[in-house]
Amino acid sequence: MPPLRIIFAGTPDFSVPCLQALRDAGHEVVAVYTQPDRPAGRGRKLSPGPVKEASAALGLPIHQPPTLRDPEAIATLRDLGADLMVVVAYGLLLPQAVLDIPRLGCVNVHASVLPRWRGAAPIQRAILAGDSESGVTIMRMEAGLDTGPMYLIRRLTLDPRETGGSLHDKLSLLGAAALVEALPGIAAGSLAPEIQDDSQASYAHKLAKAEAEVDWSQPAVAIDRLIRAFDPWPVAQTQLDGASLRLWGCDLPDLKPPPGAESGQVIGASKAGIVVATGAGVLRLTRLQPPGKRPMSAAEFLNARRLDGVKFG
Repeated sequence: MPPLRIIFAGTPDFSVPCLQALRDAGHEVVAVYTQPDRPAGRGRKLSPGPVKEASAALGLPIHQPPTLRDPEAIATLRDLGADLMVVVAYGLLLPQAVLDIPRLGCVNVHASVLPRWRGAAPIQRAILAGDSESGVTIMRMEAGLDTGPMYLIRRLTLDPRETGGSLHDKLSLLGAAALVEALPGIAAGSLAPEIQDDSQASYAHKLAKAEAEVDWSQPAVAIDRLIRAFDPWPVAQTQLDGASLRLWGCDLPDLKPPPGAESGQVIGASKAGIVVATGAGVLRLTRLQPPGKRPMSAAEFLNARRLDGVKFG
């Protein structure tokens, strides 16, 4: 297959392997579109995103328009003469005028097996829901949100202790491989896209920090999923002594709460972890982070703080 002239659009870490894979496959990335620099850190200094940093290191032309609805931005994109636009977690909606520009259209790498988990946070929502599998979909983009026909799906089985971070990294690499695999068929017109079944769709709402507060009246299995899904962001938390205690690690011991134990009550504490009663079953916290401190093991935490009779939340 002759190399394609590709516009790449992406912003976070998840997008970088796809960009690198396109280059490694010999395609010509004629421009990279990424979101404007954002304030970050204590000083709120403007900082580039991972795709911008990777693109600069590769010497690629970088564009950072605040919107793609501006006529000038659309004209600039059209003048690039691209065969295809590849979009991977860009973060800006593409209007129909942009979708119509490339000769082969616009292709998206989405971190779920569509139509399951359309939307902004498919990785975390899959873990929260207790899904047994996830994957990536190479999709032809249309005006709707993740509604376009699907060129290629690649699946993987979730590890029982999968976290948001571990699944992110797996799907990022899987997406890059699937993208390069699909491109020859897309370019030749031999890979027929499959229409999604809208009746099977679910929506992966953007994560909100408020969701990270543990509700101890929920079953232990649900809280376990929350802690794993929200690692590394926004990180599950609970209240202790009027301050937020971040929860980084847990497991589900084969134990039952004693009669009369309330949800959120600590019913055991040892080097192995802090055992907490929930709405159904118990959860053992193994890694915690007090305010202003680094994450630490339960054993380290208990060296500085007794939890006899404590109730979280």
